[in-house]
Amino acid sequence: MTVPPNGTEPVGTLPEDALTSEQAPPVPELSLAAQLEALLLVAPSPTLIARFAQVLEVEEAAVQAALSDLSEAYSRDHRGLRIIRKGDRAHLTTAPEAALLIEKFLGLDLTTRLSAAALETLAVVAYRQPLTRGDIESIRGVNCDGVLRTLITRELIEPVGRLEQPGRPFLYGTTLQFLQYFGLEGLEHLPPLPSPETTDTANV
Repeated sequence: MTVPPNGTEPVGTLPEDALTSEQAPPVPELSLAAQLEALLLVAPSPTLIARFAQVLEVEEAAVQAALSDLSEAYSRDHRGLRIIRKGDRAHLTTAPEAALLIEKFLGLDLTTRLSAAALETLAVVAYRQPLTRGDIESIRGVNCDGVLRTLITRELIEPVGRLEQPGRPFLYGTTLQFLQYFGLEGLEHLPPLPSPETTDTANV
């Protein structure tokens, strides 16, 4: 007990250990999905799933399951985030529905769209990957050097290997940036190509 200097009634003092960390309420442990979400948020680039597993000290299968849980929650709750995956890497990005809002907020140039030739070439790579420049030109029937350079510069396609034949030409495939640009969570979410029967019916 202590007596205040103004002579009022004495007041009790708190025990010395009343405010120690041992007396603080316990902090609830984050779920694996919540821990993974925090890592995705601070990851500067698409990250190997093996790296997440290493940091979280769990199996890669557990990370894959947590990624699926997060993706489903983002879509189900109409949240502004999405997880994109390509191969053994994952990345946190914004929902495609927020693209115009983000462009407006960041003051981006809305006129930097892909040309028709670039979109056609990109579609060939997306649906037929991996394939060589020669394969692309055979399908499109025109030279694609300039368009390929544009798509590589925009980080929408990239070399993913070499074809084992004389000259060992590069094989091209799409990037994670491609998935983000078109608001896809994975290549399996590409719209299905129309069947030949559907095309023939439309041309009648």
